[in-house]
Amino acid sequence: MQKHTIMVCDHIHESGLKMLESQPDINYVNVADLPKDKLLEVIKDADVAITRSSTEVNEAFLEAAKKLKALVRAGVGVDNVDMEGCSKRGIIVMNVPTANTIAAVELTMAHMLACMRAFPYAHNDLKLNRIWKREKWLGYELKDKKLGIIGFGNIGSRVGKRAKAFEMDVVAYDPYINPNKATDLGVEYTDNFDDILSCDIITIHTPKTDETIGMIGKDEIAKMKDGVVLINCARGGLYDEAALYDGLKSGKIRFAGIDVFVKEPATDNPLLDLDNITVTPHLGANTHESQYKIATQAAQQALDAARGISYPNALNLPIRENEIPEFVKPYLELTQKIGFLAAQANRGAIRSIRLDAQGEIGDYVDSLATFATVGALKESLGETINYVNADFVAKERGIEIQKSGSPTAGAYKNLIRIRLTTDKEVIEIAGTIFNDDVQRIVEINGFPLDVEPKGKMILFKNTDVPGVIGDVGRILAEHNVNIADFRLGRDKSGLALAVIIVDNDVDKDVLRELDSLEASVYVKYVRL
Repeated sequence: MQKHTIMVCDHIHESGLKMLESQPDINYVNVADLPKDKLLEVIKDADVAITRSSTEVNEAFLEAAKKLKALVRAGVGVDNVDMEGCSKRGIIVMNVPTANTIAAVELTMAHMLACMRAFPYAHNDLKLNRIWKREKWLGYELKDKKLGIIGFGNIGSRVGKRAKAFEMDVVAYDPYINPNKATDLGVEYTDNFDDILSCDIITIHTPKTDETIGMIGKDEIAKMKDGVVLINCARGGLYDEAALYDGLKSGKIRFAGIDVFVKEPATDNPLLDLDNITVTPHLGANTHESQYKIATQAAQQALDAARGISYPNALNLPIRENEIPEFVKPYLELTQKIGFLAAQANRGAIRSIRLDAQGEIGDYVDSLATFATVGALKESLGETINYVNADFVAKERGIEIQKSGSPTAGAYKNLIRIRLTTDKEVIEIAGTIFNDDVQRIVEINGFPLDVEPKGKMILFKNTDVPGVIGDVGRILAEHNVNIADFRLGRDKSGLALAVIIVDNDVDKDVLRELDSLEASVYVKYVRL
């Protein structure tokens, strides 16, 4: 009997280990206690590896893991996994996305209650200092307080339900969901972020993406009411830690409950020096029930992958080389990029994604539609969206996926066109491939262009009048933003669309200044 080697690199609940140990066709190896430098010496024998946050799946790991065909991240986040490196080597990466949901929800409520009643400090005063001073610990009730929830997905929505049970007023902000998901639970939905900033308590439950990193910073805290309480049991870095420290120090933020940090272990984090913060060492998944579910689900996924049966929750399921012609592969990548770009330029709850493929590429419209869906949903879901679950997630969110293929492509040999409809607007982007691998966007909302889908881009739509390009260049120069490329499309109605590729990150002040120009119709900023 052929045996497959499954290597457990980090500690998981014994229930998962027993599952692996009991399989006659599996060579189970537990190296969780092995020093990480020694792990590189033994990982060469693994067909499948199970890891957690303690193991860095980096270039050195992947270079050593010559036989590895699948990796199971026993948890949600894959921040410590080199996804691109795994994909290049054909290693399928899976995670366990829902096993710790309730644990994370309940920890959020625990931090919320601890902050409102200063519970850890009152406990320490009595237990450690033996001081009985009730008047010192006058707290606040959750009842009738307004709770702002940023991110109303699997965890955020359950926090909302529990907050309603405490008779709180709950407001949800999530531009990527159908508002009915909130209102059906008796939760107020808002698309105005300032509504969240005016709440008594704010908790965040988003993936860690370019959009969400540091989304609560100095400017956002300044808009909050005095004495606000902030909670983060999601991912480190969603709150800017320097701004959080200053807000707590000044008293603008009355209390904070933090389970996750930018750098972990966070034993020397300055936030620990403050006396108006409750902290825990990343305990979001640390319950017996959660650890049992994580371990058994991770073990089952590893067994299925080792046997080649299935790859549940695969985040990067590779294309089978023998099934996809070479000329199709650049179109798959381009389609995903265009979907990602469209979602950034048209932020909102996605209603439908339409993919039209013209030319020979039209025969592969099903695969293209999947890549378009992954790209469009990646903006809101980060690494949790993948080629396996894309259709399921779209259906769950009420997103209609439409697709069509045509043998003719007009002026181009092949052309793909994505039409993304949200609750706010519609955007349509077309692209093609030149010389087998040169990707180009050739049209945005009817404006003909020639743009490489790469880098930082400002989309600037304006009335086509003299002096606009000069004004745009002046504003960017004043903010030390260097223009790498400037592409302009015009239509017959007297409007123009510029795609300005820049070398620097562009902040909100620059975008606001551009939008204040009299000729401006809209300004959008996207990154690929």
